[in-house]
Amino acid sequence: MPVTMATREETLDVARDTEFPTMAEDEFVEWCNKDTRAEFTDGRIVFMSPVSIDHSLTFNWLTRVLGLFVEHRGLGVVLGSEVMLRLRPGLRRLPDLIFVAEERRGILRQNHIEGAPDAVFEIVSPDSVSRDWREKFAEYAEAGVSEYWVIDSPHQRADLNVLDEGGRYESVEEDDGYLISQAIEGFRLKTEWLWEEPLPNPLDVLRELGVP
Repeated sequence: MPVTMATREETLDVARDTEFPTMAEDEFVEWCNKDTRAEFTDGRIVFMSPVSIDHSLTFNWLTRVLGLFVEHRGLGVVLGSEVMLRLRPGLRRLPDLIFVAEERRGILRQNHIEGAPDAVFEIVSPDSVSRDWREKFAEYAEAGVSEYWVIDSPHQRADLNVLDEGGRYESVEEDDGYLISQAIEGFRLKTEWLWEEPLPNPLDVLRELGVP
């Protein structure tokens, strides 16, 4: 049975006992607020678990490095995991990081992004392994997201996937230790940076990337 707006607290109670309470997309938009971390997939609500310390540290580090790089180069906008991405009617996701090129700012809405951004970054958590490596992999490709980055710190694995002409992702090989973006001009990420403890100083990384 669909859940109506009047039953928000009841829905949260239901969510503790069932994997996917259901509602219509417009109900989800009205129901979901800034304090509720949830995604929407064709009527199902996917509640997001709190992230680990390692996830948070990697997210904060990557946000600073990528955000300042893009801002310095005037390439577009980098948005974080509080921004809803509507890939198509009935499918709303909360990626960790989203890059939208300057010339495509038209897809930005007041409360969400409408359609495929130019690049998406997901940092794998224990509860998101299947979503990040399988479900979102297929969804982002189908929606036309040009690049999909997956960072799996526990397994020290980072993948950069680029959409080919057939609409399928092809994994990009490292070049001298770097994954080099095609969607974010000049951006490259040395994978060993991601496994350092502590993570390298973002300012040192940016200088290596040519940002004074």
